[in-house]
Amino acid sequence: MSSPLTHSENETGKKILLAAPRGYCAGVDRAVETVERALEQYGAPVYVRKEIVHNRYVVDTLAEKGAIFVNEASDAPEGAHMVFSAHGVSPAVHAEAAAKNLKAIDAACPLVTKVHNEVRRFDKQGFQILFIGHEGHEEVEGTMGHSPEKTHLVDGLAGVEKLPAFLADEPNLMWLSQTTLSVDETMEIVRALKVRYPQLQDPPSDDICYATQNRQVAVKAIAEACELMIVVGSKNSSNSVRLVEVARQSGADAAHLVDFAREIDPAWLDGVTTVGISSGASVPEILVQGVVERLSEFGFNDVEEVTSAAEKIVFALPRVLRPART
Repeated sequence: MSSPLTHSENETGKKILLAAPRGYCAGVDRAVETVERALEQYGAPVYVRKEIVHNRYVVDTLAEKGAIFVNEASDAPEGAHMVFSAHGVSPAVHAEAAAKNLKAIDAACPLVTKVHNEVRRFDKQGFQILFIGHEGHEEVEGTMGHSPEKTHLVDGLAGVEKLPAFLADEPNLMWLSQTTLSVDETMEIVRALKVRYPQLQDPPSDDICYATQNRQVAVKAIAEACELMIVVGSKNSSNSVRLVEVARQSGADAAHLVDFAREIDPAWLDGVTTVGISSGASVPEILVQGVVERLSEFGFNDVEEVTSAAEKIVFALPRVLRPART
């Protein structure tokens, strides 16, 4: 279903298709607000382990307000307030924070926490777990840390061949996945895993989050009509990178990832009449509007928003930051 966002007389014939939904998901909104509320409640500085979400603008804005971003919990001073990022952390990180008497506030997305709970449950039930995800990603490290002995990373199709030989004889085998992957790519990997391991079982529910899926569907809905797709997001944002891949696979002639409107290369626009725009789940709308304004300088003044789903999910803040009941 399409609905016009804005419209002006467009003599150039140049058009923008704006994918919806896009930008902030409920988990990101909760995580960013967690840092903001912690700063209001406890005062600066509040320490944050890693980037609260994978977006340069968001991190820089929170740093200006008094958040201090560190690589590890041990980098914060004794007794400080520390927020764990939306990507979730392992039990070892919680223990590290406790050892320094940090006042920890966990801003992990509830959908990531759901996967953590699944890992622990299947571990207790005696399963070996094949975890589909990207090596080095914070969500992957945090999730696998809940069962390091029984969880095996599958990073892309190539990762299927790298799994240990003993799994072929393992009767209790379950797959789970990182929440921000491409739906299509994940199912391709699952099919390859089932060829190698016919005994592999499916989890009770899909781990890829609703927002990741919705943003990919929204990009697919417009990509074929676009000569160029611009995805707003940071290079370390898994779901943003996936949107670029989905756009290319779904018919866009070209697709690029940008953090800011100033990164748009005018050469990308040569011969282009229709540009699609989307943004990753950690991207505030102000950055998307900056891209729209930048494109208007090149005659792209006809803007149509194409909506493929409505999102109404809201996650409560961590209990320690919720307003007291009166």
